[in-house]
Amino acid sequence: MKRDCKSVWSECLDLIKEQVLPRTFKTWFAPIRALSFKDDVLTIQVPSQYVYECLEEHFVDILRKAVRTAIGPNAKLEYSVIVEESHPRDPLSVTMPSNNMKKVEPNTVYVNGKPDSVAPKNPFERNNNRLQIDPQLNPSYTLDSYIEGSCNRLAKSAAVAIAQNPGGTAFNPLLIYGGSGLGKTHLAQAIGMEVKQNYPNKVVLYVTTNVFQTQFTEAVRKNEINDFLHFYQLIDVLILDDIHELAGKTATQNTFFHIFNHLHQSGKQLILTSDRSPAELSGLEERLLSRFRWGLSAEIKAPDFETRMEIARFKAHKDGIDFSDEVLEYICKYVSNNVRELEGAMISLLAQATFNHKDLTVDVVKDILGKMVKNQKVELTVEHIQQVVCNHFNMAPEMLQEKTRKREVVQARQLAMYFSKTYTNASLAYIGKQIGKKDHTTVLYACKAVTDLMETDRAFKAQVEELQKKLYCRN
Repeated sequence: MKRDCKSVWSECLDLIKEQVLPRTFKTWFAPIRALSFKDDVLTIQVPSQYVYECLEEHFVDILRKAVRTAIGPNAKLEYSVIVEESHPRDPLSVTMPSNNMKKVEPNTVYVNGKPDSVAPKNPFERNNNRLQIDPQLNPSYTLDSYIEGSCNRLAKSAAVAIAQNPGGTAFNPLLIYGGSGLGKTHLAQAIGMEVKQNYPNKVVLYVTTNVFQTQFTEAVRKNEINDFLHFYQLIDVLILDDIHELAGKTATQNTFFHIFNHLHQSGKQLILTSDRSPAELSGLEERLLSRFRWGLSAEIKAPDFETRMEIARFKAHKDGIDFSDEVLEYICKYVSNNVRELEGAMISLLAQATFNHKDLTVDVVKDILGKMVKNQKVELTVEHIQQVVCNHFNMAPEMLQEKTRKREVVQARQLAMYFSKTYTNASLAYIGKQIGKKDHTTVLYACKAVTDLMETDRAFKAQVEELQKKLYCRN
């Protein structure tokens, strides 16, 4: 009895359904369509090149087993990358190359049998005209307003070169890294602003990793991953802020990996920012980290006194604030952590002096800064929390990584996980990997254990409160 492609594929789907979760089946396998079946060769339609690559990477064994069970040991599976308008465009899907499985029409995407020329959906707005994509840039972030010093000279020089020739320098990608408030976002957006001025027709987009992750999640939920990918492949200069927030988010990393490859191979410019160097970026796949090293990693350090003075003078002149050199020198000596704190201090000083009808003398500045800066809290990271907790228990941070059930180590590890989940935006997967190389379920268990013990043990609760105070103490 002759079998048609639909019945063969239906049998394959029944076999696959028994081996994967319902959500996985609905996302990756349900949208696939059978196109033909002849001489033990089953041809299936997948909605994008990306889906093909994902099937190949993640589900090749499941597909191979299902096809051979349904057809026989000589079964072959071929792929045709086609996008139909008649059904929702699909999220991540996978492919499976082997000695008897191959892809048909490898580099072409079709809509109803014709090359796809329809502009993809824009995650930021409903307008599909690529010339109207909002770059999401702050006009005040320019290269002229970015003060250069020894702390940022390499990054600034690379930015200038990229702005003149985006995608055409060796600085692709450009990864700008450094602590919070040092001007990474300013410099990254300044490149975008300069490119738009020099090349008005280029498509520039600034997006935070948090927004990128939200868009990805929504695209998966709506079965619109193809639109999501297609949109980002239109960008000429992509600026992704806080790339370290991808840690532990495997699916999003996988998607960005494909976007990165497409843009880089097409000569498009990528600009990334991070709060740590590539060597310290835990929780990211090695294949992604290796691509970050293709270009230039430029560190921005805390500004020295001379650079802080230049920044303060520029800010005062720009805002029309009348600060004497004596006052500026005191501000720059007192506020030394980062640029954001320095600018914030100057704004607060002006407001306080204006509302209180006081001249900005050194004595007035001393009084105001003494009350303001002293109360500012340090930014907490998983690494900082681990150090504080270990100092409290008089143990080396390496102890948290050891496989031991010693009560003191277990409790320190649980407290570090609890504070990390409570006071940082890090994912559970990232926290677990950093603290003892555990998974997210261990982190959840640790947080519950700490919470439960605080409710029943007063001494333990007092210890937690003492640690909370230490977390925000300045060195």
